[in-house]
Amino acid sequence: MTTTPSTQPQRSAAAAPPPAPRFHYAWIIAAVSLLTLVGAAGFRSTPGLLMDPLHMEFGWSHGTISSAASVNLALYGLTSPFAAALMERFGIRPVLAGALTLIAVGSGLTVFMTASWQLILCWGVLVGLGTGSMAMAFVATVTDRWFAARRGVVTGVLTAAGSAGNLVFLPVLSWLITTYGWRAASLTVGACSLAVVPLVLLLLREHPADLGLAPYGATVPVPRPERTTGAGLRALRVLASAARTRPFWLLAGTFAICGATTNGLVGTHFVPAAGDHGMAETTASGLLALSGLFDVVGTIASGWLTDRFNPRRLLGTYYFLRGCSLAVLPLLFARTVHPSMLVFVIFYGLDWVATVPPTIAIARREYGADAPIVFGWVAAAHQVGAAVVAVAAGFLRDALGDYDPVWYAAGALCVAAAAGALALRERGPATPRTLRRRRA
Repeated sequence: MTTTPSTQPQRSAAAAPPPAPRFHYAWIIAAVSLLTLVGAAGFRSTPGLLMDPLHMEFGWSHGTISSAASVNLALYGLTSPFAAALMERFGIRPVLAGALTLIAVGSGLTVFMTASWQLILCWGVLVGLGTGSMAMAFVATVTDRWFAARRGVVTGVLTAAGSAGNLVFLPVLSWLITTYGWRAASLTVGACSLAVVPLVLLLLREHPADLGLAPYGATVPVPRPERTTGAGLRALRVLASAARTRPFWLLAGTFAICGATTNGLVGTHFVPAAGDHGMAETTASGLLALSGLFDVVGTIASGWLTDRFNPRRLLGTYYFLRGCSLAVLPLLFARTVHPSMLVFVIFYGLDWVATVPPTIAIARREYGADAPIVFGWVAAAHQVGAAVVAVAAGFLRDALGDYDPVWYAAGALCVAAAAGALALRERGPATPRTLRRRRA
């Protein structure tokens, strides 16, 4: 009796998923996102370089100029959660392209300003709204959509783009200001912003499902989520829900201190503080750029550590070490660069935004699918903290004649943030059931 060959192997072969491409398009998405974030960081750091030139040309006080930086930082944060919701509603590409255009308009118009309110409108409002649309919530959106594996590392790399932006732009813009004046730097920022728009429109894709792919590291494709309506209302609903939970306030409070002690204080006032001790602006901006170089290393390493260790303990360690470094900074300023200042720059750079990967990991663990928007609100707290300290430090400098009390207060705040991070409880991954229990 003859038997027919079994068709089981053919069925198995037919049912097997297509082999994954050797080079996943997620890495193209990460590369374009990295370039965009590098630019956003460079644009955001410019007001710190403009402080002394604007003071000399227009006679505006440090407090007045800091007000523009403060508005910029506040809007950078407050725009973030709404931008994340808008990306879900309209897509990543139109939101980013519009943001880059807004930055170009804001920076370009500054060359015509004659009053301080125009500085607040251009660098504060327009550039703040533009950079806020490319804030850390954008990082959370990209990593959630495109990566199932290596999320911590990719988050670290994209977060480090902020430091890379300082590394690229600070020396160049400082040289332009010294050689050609501050207007040349403003026009350069506008031109660089517009140059990124074609790359965003041509290369960015909204979701892996658009290309028939699974997220990087996933074994099965993830359906493209339906676009939601009422982006602003959704952002507010997510905030109302998260605000009923204790982890949200701990994350928001610690991240507010993070922003206060990085973008608000060091990013805005390090260069003029060094100038108070006779250090040249180009030298001080070079130190800040060097800090950005080590921040790239520190943030990527933090992403790697977040994939392997407890993010709560990582956060506590980062904040405590940052507080110690800020407390000794007033003793290190001098006319020339000494080895002790280089040690601070390297140490502080490694810690600058190393807090972001573990913070995103905790938000993802606590809030599941809502994590990008929740993190957008946490990032808003980061920038509100930065805004408050940016303007407060400027007025204190005008009143006291130096920045020393501000550095000591920032060190104490970081120790408080370390305690807040360690107060976060250990939990498992978020599910609809556990989320309902946590909000009850």
